[in-house]
Amino acid sequence: MKDEHKNVYVAIALSILVIIGWNFFYGYPQMQKQRQLQQQTAATPVPGAATPVTEKDAQASRELAQQPAASPPNGAASQPAAGMAPVEVQKTRAAAVAANPHVVIDTPAIAGSVDLKGGRIDDVALKDYHETTDRQSPIIELFSPSNAPHPYYAETGFVAASGETAAMPGPSTVWTADGDRLTPDKPVTLTWDNGQGLLFHRAISVDSQYMFTVKDSVTNSGTAPVNLLPYALISRHGTPVTSNYSVLHEGLVGEIGDNRETDITYAAMDKETGNSRTLDGTGGWLGITDKYWAGVIAPQQDLPYKGRFSSFADNANRDYQTDALLPARTVAPGASTDVTTRVFAGAKVTAVLNKYEKDYGIRNFGNLIDWGWFYFITKPLFQVLDWFYKLTGNFGVAILIVTVLIKGIFFPLANKSYMSMAKMKQLQPQLAALKERFPDDKQKQQEATMKLYREQKVNPVAGCLPMVIQIPVFFALYKVIFITIEMRHAPFFGWIHDLSAPDPTSIFNFAGVLPYDPGAVPLIGHFLTIGIWPVIMGFSMFLQMKMNPEPPDPVQKTMFSWMPVIFTFMLGTFPSGLVIYWTWNNTLSVVQQYLIAKKAGAKVELWGNLSNMVRKTKRV
Repeated sequence: MKDEHKNVYVAIALSILVIIGWNFFYGYPQMQKQRQLQQQTAATPVPGAATPVTEKDAQASRELAQQPAASPPNGAASQPAAGMAPVEVQKTRAAAVAANPHVVIDTPAIAGSVDLKGGRIDDVALKDYHETTDRQSPIIELFSPSNAPHPYYAETGFVAASGETAAMPGPSTVWTADGDRLTPDKPVTLTWDNGQGLLFHRAISVDSQYMFTVKDSVTNSGTAPVNLLPYALISRHGTPVTSNYSVLHEGLVGEIGDNRETDITYAAMDKETGNSRTLDGTGGWLGITDKYWAGVIAPQQDLPYKGRFSSFADNANRDYQTDALLPARTVAPGASTDVTTRVFAGAKVTAVLNKYEKDYGIRNFGNLIDWGWFYFITKPLFQVLDWFYKLTGNFGVAILIVTVLIKGIFFPLANKSYMSMAKMKQLQPQLAALKERFPDDKQKQQEATMKLYREQKVNPVAGCLPMVIQIPVFFALYKVIFITIEMRHAPFFGWIHDLSAPDPTSIFNFAGVLPYDPGAVPLIGHFLTIGIWPVIMGFSMFLQMKMNPEPPDPVQKTMFSWMPVIFTFMLGTFPSGLVIYWTWNNTLSVVQQYLIAKKAGAKVELWGNLSNMVRKTKRV
């Protein structure tokens, strides 16, 4: 008996260690990471640069604009990275935009501008997406100029082949535009003459969402042929703060020709041999992705090119670039050549990406969303959720409906499992008698138990099947809720305003009634941030555990008793949509088990077990 008590105490200690370990190594670091992201977001200037640049803005930044530039970053002289801008004195984002003449971008989805100095798309803000759930908060800023706090831009054009001496447009080239506003109905063409017989044109159009089409052309009116290489690039200066979840890829990404999808994190790119990786292919795309947003180039799909992913030092920072370099072209006197590039700058909306893949023939463009290894589960699951969302107008309700459908699909297997568990509950008195019959002989006790199971046609492991069945669905739903922008800031009811974020309440300040932040409490604060929904989930899991037959081994019994507590703390840091799913799934399982147990004639004492637990707690 003393050994049994000792084992129980060990089990309790191990359970507590699991909770502490989970919160210390996962829950608390993720909470800190989330706060860091929020602080960074809060520090981002309001995207006033996304509106047309005024003369007042230009006057205010004129002095800054005249300051000399520093040396270009390491590697900037290589092709096509030669298009990289020199490092300039850093300005605010608004001042950086206002420092140069721009063509305003105005579409239903995008506000921003094209920089006439360099001809880059370097100012993009997303009208439909805000930094927080408050619709009055600033909209998301994606692209920024090279001398802004977080440079991020797209560039296309031609670069001179080796040995070519003709002057080429670069980051300091000032283009002339045939209009001052780029809209879905009004493209803009930029023009630059090198004074040596080469006339460059850059025709830019944009759709109503996030795709730019850039057609670069050059006409040779000189007396000698010139050799040029078309290129396109996405450049991002500085290492961004990422959410750092293994379930999500953030960094450099692409599918180049027949090559498999290439996902390279910023840290991995820094460790890559030569800080560069090059792949050859025809068709596809490459760029840089965040959790919900991306900047991507898609070269002309019928032309071969070299796709490169690279990282290089920029003073104390690292800069990252994805670029496509097409084969050299010889432009004879009196001739011209052109190349078309698609530039995506926007939100990774599933339907939009799929549409671009179909309409423009961009191979596997939908894979810009990180569906993961189990894409054959995550993709269909999202489509079903999205269908019910469009039907009900609430993703939380869609999750509840899909949970019922999943329970229905697996009902035959779950029914068989629960029936076996009900029979096991009926055998509890006989199992207890066997334990008393062989109190000191574990082997005979085990043999007699297995014989009883065979005679009664009971599978002791059948009760694990419902849990095993829902694990793949659980992780697929976790992936869908976590990575899809459709779930971002999607409300449920009550206090849940974002299904992709953890429950914002805390039971330790009575859901905000008490005026203090439990997470700010030193040392133990991360233990006190358990929201209301995780607690409801833990209770539903406890009810489900009480429906199952109790393990004969006291250690196992103790471990199973602690599982709801462990899962409460573990899921406390998970997206609330996932916690709601788990709670609803547990509730349906309890109802299903109760009805099946009644049908099988098993005695169900759920509330009696709860009363016993309360009495034991009072005695303790």
